[in-house]
Amino acid sequence: MLQPVEWRSFMSPSDIIIAEGPRPDALDAVVALHRGYYARAWSFGHVFEAKVAGEFAEFLDRYDPVHDRLFLALNRGRIVGSLVIDGGEPTVATQGAHLRWFIVDETCRGRGTGKALMDAGMRFIRANFRRCYLTTFAGLDAARGLYQRTGFRLTAETGAENWGTRVTEQRFEWNK
Repeated sequence: MLQPVEWRSFMSPSDIIIAEGPRPDALDAVVALHRGYYARAWSFGHVFEAKVAGEFAEFLDRYDPVHDRLFLALNRGRIVGSLVIDGGEPTVATQGAHLRWFIVDETCRGRGTGKALMDAGMRFIRANFRRCYLTTFAGLDAARGLYQRTGFRLTAETGAENWGTRVTEQRFEWNK
């Protein structure tokens, strides 16, 4: 069940608003951003889309503003990016919070939107957690640069097919 949340907004250098908390169109928009980009750029198909949709819906259903955050980049009210800090997973005690669903619409890249999302997420992480991890895959160089500039370190690489396509999955970790 979604919990009520106080909305807070931050301005990014590109005048895109970074909003905090769930909203009714978040599920469709975040899934569509992931589906569109990863299908075009990486040939990911229905397996990836279903994974994103199912896991993101589950996150929204249990969202608790005490330990979770959803940051959305908005351009004239339209969701053009997202970043989630999932602090309610069963693994949070052993692995820390989980940074998830970080994406920026291709029309908004290079304007500071990803950095603004990452900055908002890192403020929440630093204030609430001693550790955080994320999983991604090799080839997403712009995102990797942001992760590393904010203190995440690559800790593991392995071949994986759980994205629906064979990739070199990477795990990054941040420690206070």
